[in-house]
Amino acid sequence: MEMKNVFWGGLLFAFVLGMVESFDFNEKELESEEGLWDLYERWRSHHTVSRSFDEKQKRFNVFRANVMNVHNTNKMDKPYKLKLNRFADMTNHEFKSIYANSKVSHHRMFRGMPRGNATFMYQNVDRVPPSVDWRKKGAVTDVKDQGKCGSCWAFSTVVAVEGINQIKTHKLVSLSEQELVDCDTKENEGCQGGLMESAFDFIKQHGITTESNYPYEARDGTCDASKMKKPAVSIDGHDTVPVNNEAALLKAVAHQPVSVAIDAGGFGFQFYSEGVFTGLCGTDLNHGVAIVGYGTTQDGTKYWTVKNSWGSEWGEKGYIRMQRNVFDHKGLCGIAMEASYPIKKSSKSMQESSFLKDEL
Repeated sequence: MEMKNVFWGGLLFAFVLGMVESFDFNEKELESEEGLWDLYERWRSHHTVSRSFDEKQKRFNVFRANVMNVHNTNKMDKPYKLKLNRFADMTNHEFKSIYANSKVSHHRMFRGMPRGNATFMYQNVDRVPPSVDWRKKGAVTDVKDQGKCGSCWAFSTVVAVEGINQIKTHKLVSLSEQELVDCDTKENEGCQGGLMESAFDFIKQHGITTESNYPYEARDGTCDASKMKKPAVSIDGHDTVPVNNEAALLKAVAHQPVSVAIDAGGFGFQFYSEGVFTGLCGTDLNHGVAIVGYGTTQDGTKYWTVKNSWGSEWGEKGYIRMQRNVFDHKGLCGIAMEASYPIKKSSKSMQESSFLKDEL
């Protein structure tokens, strides 16, 4: 009897988990105002969104427009699908101002042209595998959520550093985005945006501590020097990928996860659910993400596997596959315009290096 209860309890948990991870609607719900209101209330309950009475009417109008756009897009013959996620009662302008407002181009102008190594370290690579997935190689941590803080640059940086550290030391360590938000303030601006290259410079100088030691708070804070003085991972510098060159970007991703900037402000990005994204987007770089692999679908569509920082419910469990080798040299959504990655030569962890120093 006890085993039966455990079994049914497991089934119930799986069912509830499935409900949490998906939110679907049918065409009949869109045929009347009442049906749309019921759908909105169901969506609010699903995402635990509370609204005042007056605010609810305004948000319903936004929700209704977004529902129809998602529905009409999904009826088209596109290789990707959209869904009603937690952004469903936000206008696209609101969405961009909160989740795609890292102002990468703005920070690039202050920093000037890329200051990586004089030569691209993977320039002479002749062959790369037909597909790579650094998640399967154990070099990628779980998807994280930046919240309502423009700290995507820190998340993008950390993905790349976690990746190269695992590749060199065979230890996957979740690192602290909050340390970068609070302490890397010479050029970067915390929740107001930043640049991955500047963050790599900071980590080269100071190292970076673990997420458990310096947890993420989704807000600007005062640098905690005591936590900062306990670095777990170090790097030796960073390199930049030649601008507007997806072939060079492929060589880099074949060897390690790579930080990139994209234009993530479009409607398609806001509601992306699954498939290879080929939607409309510009090249106004406003969001930092990381490429953690690449591949080709059965119909021959080539794509990048991109880790985002909007939680695991967005997209394909927090990831998006973006079309690669597009006609525009800048890449889809400008993905080939601002790519960089950390360099780590040592196969020792920072703790092991400190131990050896003490012994000497």
